[in-house]
Amino acid sequence: MSSVKRPKLIYFTSVDWFFCSHFLERAIAAKNCGYDVLVITNVDQHGDRIKNAGLRLIHLKIERRSLNPFTSVKNIYSITKIYLEEKPDIVHHIALKPILLGGVASLLSRQKGIVNAIVGMGYLYISQRLVVKIIRPLLGLSLKLLLNPSGSKVIFENSDDLTSFVAAKIVREADAVLIKGAGVNPENFKLGGQPHHPPVVALVARLLWDKGIAEFVNAARIIKNKGLICRFLIIGKADLDNHASIDEKTLSEWRAEGVVELPGYRDDIPKLLSEVDIACLPSYREGLPKSLLEAMAAGLPCVTTDVPGCREAVRNGDNGILVPPQNAESLSDALERLLLDEKLRIQMGQRGRARVVQEFSTEIVTRQTISLYQLILSNRT
Repeated sequence: MSSVKRPKLIYFTSVDWFFCSHFLERAIAAKNCGYDVLVITNVDQHGDRIKNAGLRLIHLKIERRSLNPFTSVKNIYSITKIYLEEKPDIVHHIALKPILLGGVASLLSRQKGIVNAIVGMGYLYISQRLVVKIIRPLLGLSLKLLLNPSGSKVIFENSDDLTSFVAAKIVREADAVLIKGAGVNPENFKLGGQPHHPPVVALVARLLWDKGIAEFVNAARIIKNKGLICRFLIIGKADLDNHASIDEKTLSEWRAEGVVELPGYRDDIPKLLSEVDIACLPSYREGLPKSLLEAMAAGLPCVTTDVPGCREAVRNGDNGILVPPQNAESLSDALERLLLDEKLRIQMGQRGRARVVQEFSTEIVTRQTISLYQLILSNRT
């Protein structure tokens, strides 16, 4: 009796924690649909979780901070060798560095069936450092060459990025696909707990400058100097591989000052959000922040910045408030407005929860992703 060959799908991303947070559920869904799934990533603390999900795993050491061309050549050689040996039907490159490294490896191995996922343009598009400004034009040229080769598809998490890449002729309009973020399961979040006294404002993010954490601290100072009684939490841990990581000296000074609380990382996000009244993310730029989607699923109003990614999740005056980036005064005004208006908080939180169910659920994101894989396979036959 002949057996049908299972289509082979490779995910390539820089770090295992990001894969588990944003793509593991989609990979499991692909496996359940009959795909042979392999994950290439830098394995740190989540290798067992990936393997226990029934996925194959290859460790590849990738230094996200490094701009060393010799390290990149070594990585490209390793990836090319894997592609030649595995002969995947689809490769799914996640984030900027894997897109570039995987793109070159795909050219060398003559790989077809490429999905490139833009998940936030990050440090190289935000930073004003001289070395980054020098690199940025080269990055643009590299993306024009590698992001959208013939037969590929490019996933964007927000409509701003999709529109700008198509307008710049980096991506063909027919190959641009909008899949809004990683998705969340609203059933994991309890809606509508009792307001807390004093009210609690939480920022959940990695401890990076470009998450707007300094502006959050300044906004907390402004509000507390007005005599409002409330708590400000910063939930997250350092990301030392990121150039925008906040130094320990600054974090220690904030702890000593006591305007904000920094209890560290928590993995029980649904429980955490049940203890919060307002979610805040004053980021400079995002793909589509999962922390906002989780806050919306928990029925919380969100105060965030009017930048790509954040405004995809939050509609100003509907399920939250949008403020200009890098503006602590505007941020404090928006937070103060919600702190003083419990009824508005509840109304915005309910609208946010409804939007998650309608637009941002894991079920929707997974279905769209698997449908894209099926389209690529059908185009290759």
